[in-house]
Amino acid sequence: MTRQQSIHPFERAIAVRQDSDGTVLAEASTDYWAFMGQFGGVTAATCLNALLRHPDAAGQPIALTVNFAAPIQEGALRLSLRRMRASKSTQHWSIEIHQGDDPEPRTTATAVLAERRQSWSHQPATPPSMPPIEALRELVLPDTVPWVGRYRFWFESGAPVRSSEPLSPPGTACSRFWLADAIERPVDMPSLASMADTFFGRIFQVRGQIVPFGTVSLTTYFHSDADELRAIAAARVIGRAGARRFHRSYSDQSGELWSPDGRLLATSHQIAYFKA
Repeated sequence: MTRQQSIHPFERAIAVRQDSDGTVLAEASTDYWAFMGQFGGVTAATCLNALLRHPDAAGQPIALTVNFAAPIQEGALRLSLRRMRASKSTQHWSIEIHQGDDPEPRTTATAVLAERRQSWSHQPATPPSMPPIEALRELVLPDTVPWVGRYRFWFESGAPVRSSEPLSPPGTACSRFWLADAIERPVDMPSLASMADTFFGRIFQVRGQIVPFGTVSLTTYFHSDADELRAIAAARVIGRAGARRFHRSYSDQSGELWSPDGRLLATSHQIAYFKA
């Protein structure tokens, strides 16, 4: 096995390097391909990975917003990062991803890093009540969208439904499931950023059909830090997803990622386009 083959596919997908002129470079990953381009979760994770490796970055991620202006296509990516403002406790960054000769960015993002100090802690949120993975059947989907095959899903409720006609009445928008990388690895900050986009389009679940769909903007809030994730050393998390309204071609959806021992690790909110 070569060194390249021994690297986890996720590590390859989000890898960044600095060119001689200081430009941050990456490569779009066909291992994590979606319908029209790279899976948005990996794009978000690449942005975060580039930021965490920046020499001027300080602190832990607490918020990441990624706007998917155009699909990421195969080939090289150029990332530009700029620190917009910093205080003693926070840094605010902007990130853009360019491809080829296109003068406009394909992805724009903002991120906030913060010094997470010891303080009072309280979690009003209640984790989903989930059976052990061994009690659930693993979801097996057709091998048509590569990114889906890079994860494993065990649904307790709200598993994807396929119907020849739109469901009437519409199905539930809520799902609860266990989630892990197909090749297991400990969950870290970049993988949380990617997993925050693994909640299948709620429109698919509600209608029982695959329709044209794409995330426009995704915001992830991180409620844990790198030290806590290393201490937990979890390779599996619990996901809970839902949505509030589908209206005039756009819908929201939200998600939660929990540790097996009931700690809320991250929450996500997105607005997505659909055609139905």
